[in-house]
Amino acid sequence: MREEEIEKLRGVVRDCVSKHLYSSAIFFADKVAAITNDPADIYMQAQALFLGRHFRRAFHLLNASKIVFRDLRFRYLAAKCLEELKEWDQCLFMLGDEKFDEHGNVYDSKDNSAMYLDKDGEDREINISSAICFLRGKAYEALENRAQARQWYKAAIKADPLCYEALECLIENHMLTCEEETSLLSSLQFGPEDGWLSSFYSCLIKKYDKEIVVEAKFKELEKESSKSNPSSQSLMCTLKDNTDLLACKAEYYHQCGEYQKCFELTSALLEKDPFHLKCTLVHLAAAMELGHSNELYLMACNLVKDYPQKALSWFAVGCYYYCIKKYDQSRRYFSKATSLDGTFPPAWIGFGNAFAVREEGDQAMSAYRTAARLFPGCHLPTLYIGMEYMRTHSFKLAEQFIMQAKAICSSDPLVYNELGVVAYHMKELFHEAISFYEKALTLSTKSLSTYAGLAYTYHLQDNFTAAITYYHKALWLKPDDPFCTEMLNVALVDECRHGIDPKIDFH
Repeated sequence: MREEEIEKLRGVVRDCVSKHLYSSAIFFADKVAAITNDPADIYMQAQALFLGRHFRRAFHLLNASKIVFRDLRFRYLAAKCLEELKEWDQCLFMLGDEKFDEHGNVYDSKDNSAMYLDKDGEDREINISSAICFLRGKAYEALENRAQARQWYKAAIKADPLCYEALECLIENHMLTCEEETSLLSSLQFGPEDGWLSSFYSCLIKKYDKEIVVEAKFKELEKESSKSNPSSQSLMCTLKDNTDLLACKAEYYHQCGEYQKCFELTSALLEKDPFHLKCTLVHLAAAMELGHSNELYLMACNLVKDYPQKALSWFAVGCYYYCIKKYDQSRRYFSKATSLDGTFPPAWIGFGNAFAVREEGDQAMSAYRTAARLFPGCHLPTLYIGMEYMRTHSFKLAEQFIMQAKAICSSDPLVYNELGVVAYHMKELFHEAISFYEKALTLSTKSLSTYAGLAYTYHLQDNFTAAITYYHKALWLKPDDPFCTEMLNVALVDECRHGIDPKIDFH
């Protein structure tokens, strides 16, 4: 067969793959490889087998070729087959040994050759070393060695910042603290054309910076390129209505406690892209906070129908039952979500909350502790342990765990709010409670509980004017809040009875 005829057959294989006709691709790739015995054609045949889900056959072909230990791409594809077969120790063996330094950078590999893969010079490729580091991370995570998994995910994103999946695993599985996330991003070597990517990544990590900082990041990505200098913003003009970016913004609104704003944004996004699962999760969380049980019911029904094997679907069912106060049922479905995916943080926290609301402290603590162990970069399980201790009046233990949460995430206003509550309960004179509440307000001016806590603390100090001011600020955020409405009336009566404090300076 002439070379041009073989090249036409290779074209047929590529076209079959692009049209997802994998049996056809396998059939023709097999004939090309038999005729040429060229390593590039053997690789193409293995790729077709892999895409057709013939993992054992693809692995056998690659292993029998003897090229597998001389070419990194052969070895990577063989390891991908073992990943699909869930043979994790073999997968790690196939990937070979590689070391990283104390900063998480991988040492240069001696066998970094990739001789046989056709390359299109115009395509930008992700570093093969990065892909290998990422696969190592997945294997270690499957083997429940999360410390090693975290190191290899960090190594993957450092080897190539375009390896988004590595960053996604670090963020979604809460493997890093707030400071570690920021430090990792600042260490990445972005290309000159990747300014937009650097900004986008900074929107994906935990959004507990001061409001002005977070909002500036979103504005930077939403800017439209100017006509006078169209290259100035490169991709910026296309990201203004991007679903991923808007889902990040919804997440930020949720963290700020602006649940209605969050819910409106996620509702609009899900109209546009009903199967955007990250947006779906934020939408469920906002609907829970707002008590929209009908919306939770509809979402849960659709998710269970479309994704019966996803933890998110059964988590949604748990949210619905929690919202309508059927806590036993909610617990059952949160538990089902954790059994489907043990690395899904919201399900563990929901499971704990369903026990805590019934004052079943031991079971709640067990769920929170599991979450704290699995997700060391998430401060919420530790914070909830502290709150549970507070409920049982173990204020010293509560303070210890809330301080641990502060060490993981030092800029969440809720942490300072809870420290304020602890200081108030421990009667460590109210100035310490006030200082924690004020610290919370420097981080977020949108926290109802912080304004209410500050107002109540001032009220107990008989500083009625300050108390009235903060009750008003709390009611500005939530006009129908029963506690603040009632206590404002009490404070107004108290002020009339005692007179205005002459020490208050209104200027």
